[in-house]
Amino acid sequence: MHSVSISPYFASIFCTKNKQKFLLPSLNKHHRNLQIRAMRAVVQRVASASVEVDGRIVSEIGPGLLVLVGIHDSDTESDADYICRKVLNMRLFTNESTGKGWDQNVMQRNYGVLLVSQFTLYGILKGNKLDFHVAMPPQTAKPFYESIVDKFRKAYKPDAVKDGVFGAMMKVSLVNDGPVTMQLDSSQSSKNTTGVAEES
Repeated sequence: MHSVSISPYFASIFCTKNKQKFLLPSLNKHHRNLQIRAMRAVVQRVASASVEVDGRIVSEIGPGLLVLVGIHDSDTESDADYICRKVLNMRLFTNESTGKGWDQNVMQRNYGVLLVSQFTLYGILKGNKLDFHVAMPPQTAKPFYESIVDKFRKAYKPDAVKDGVFGAMMKVSLVNDGPVTMQLDSSQSSKNTTGVAEES
């Protein structure tokens, strides 16, 4: 019997005198495993940002962070904890006392945070059509998103954290300062199986 290694994604092909037995895992299963299964946040350092609904500004901040939050159908409390912790502690601002760049977080600068629910962060293109089936359904996403906003307010301070209107058609305006834009996926920590410790 001979064993021929094809690739890390395929089992070996076992050949006998009378037959060949192919032990191949499902390609679809492999592709499913490659899909992002995490909470996603797009973080923008802004000079100002605001959310308008039905012609009325419902939230606005001056300098700080605009955070677009995409909630995956598999997200749990640990994903929310990770995103909250990392967003509030990301060193995206210059230390005005020392002049050192990328040295202070939004809390150290006493700046604002504007959270906006953004299910389209989990849009998957099928041809030219968007599919949002991996995003958490609205009926469960709404209370979950509200709990995320609450986490930010408890971890920072309530009056510094603003948010949009879940499920509404929003017009989001911002002045990106830099520009600086970062993407965070909670799978980097909360669902990481590599055992690599994260850096604070």
